[in-house]
Amino acid sequence: MHIDVAFTPAETAPSPLGIVVDVLRATSTIAQALAAGYERVLCCAEIEEARTLRQELPSSLVGGERKAVQIEGFDVGASPREFLEARAETLILSTTNGTRAILETAKHCDDVVLGSLLNLDAVTAAVRGRDTIVVCAGFQGAFALDDAYCAGRIVQLVEASRTDAAIGSELIARAYPTALDAFNARTYGPPGLEEDIAFCARENLLQVVPRLVGMVGPAAEIRAS
Repeated sequence: MHIDVAFTPAETAPSPLGIVVDVLRATSTIAQALAAGYERVLCCAEIEEARTLRQELPSSLVGGERKAVQIEGFDVGASPREFLEARAETLILSTTNGTRAILETAKHCDDVVLGSLLNLDAVTAAVRGRDTIVVCAGFQGAFALDDAYCAGRIVQLVEASRTDAAIGSELIARAYPTALDAFNARTYGPPGLEEDIAFCARENLLQVVPRLVGMVGPAAEIRAS
């Protein structure tokens, strides 16, 4: 068994298992939403796809952001703190980086789960001896320090041979005394996310493992497993 890391979705290689990481904030938010009682999250790449699904599923909630700003006309943004309790059975979500990374990983991997620090132990337990690639959502197609740190934390907990990229991510994780230090070291992203960053920096609050179970039109359907 081996573990690899793709620092951007474009680097994703075929693998039995793909773990998508957008720790600030999409995969943390989806894990929190499912743990709070949403039955499923439909992840869309495009804003108009999410709006169309919202019309087809009038009892759903639609959330999302572009450059960390809530999309105009959407019910909510993409902060995990907005999903502490379920307000619908279905959450439709479109984000700048994370939902696109989920859809891209689905093209290459047999099984796709979502990882964050909030569900760190649960998602690493889901590896179950399979060759794995951790796919970082990155920031607008480029390397993102926060995702690389989270990937390194996953690599640390999986007993497997490591690629150079996996070794690199583990070294990044070891370089910071806490997740919050790593997240605050990044140079990208807008100000004003301090409370979300602190929320997402916590480890093992959730036992849920968000898993891709299929497609609903253009959207990836994610349910708890």
